[in-house]
Amino acid sequence: MELPESIAATLRVVQLLEDLHVPYAIGGSLASSVHGVIRASIDADIVADLKLPHVPSVVRALEGDFYLDEHRIRDAIVSSASFNVIELKSMFKIDVFVAGGKTFESAQLDRAVTETIWPDPLVEAKVSSKEDAILAKLDWFRRGGEVSERQWADVLGIMRVQAGRLDREYLERSATEMDLSSLLSRAFLESDEDDTSV
Repeated sequence: MELPESIAATLRVVQLLEDLHVPYAIGGSLASSVHGVIRASIDADIVADLKLPHVPSVVRALEGDFYLDEHRIRDAIVSSASFNVIELKSMFKIDVFVAGGKTFESAQLDRAVTETIWPDPLVEAKVSSKEDAILAKLDWFRRGGEVSERQWADVLGIMRVQAGRLDREYLERSATEMDLSSLLSRAFLESDEDDTSV
């Protein structure tokens, strides 16, 4: 089974982060596909604890095969924001969100789990936990005006596949801190996930 170009491109960046010993977690639709219902994606999201000294190594490793902007990378690190790199062959975009000590992003890194990204050849990488994948999707859903059917479907997909295995206490506490409690309650109702935390 051939590795899809999107996963191969994502793994190039993941391998670089691992080589640099940078904590990371794959999020977005790839994380929701791992924990919930598989769907194709036009980009990938990675949370990473990148620092300014990493920049020359990142640029050296990716330039030529990826479009990137060194100044944007530096700015993102300084402001704890995001930047993207685009693999030129596939035009697949990877958004990198710099943790920079922000509470939720740091929690994603601390709670990241090693999961199978592709079965044959076997590929494993660090992925946001199922709970953090839900919270991130809810956050994006809220930021997008609560109209994205795709983001909402990803949330419900994770909840249904992981029914009875979610840390509900962590979800509810974090949702309160992120002002997402009403969306989380709605998602639990729509997913028919009414089990207690484990």
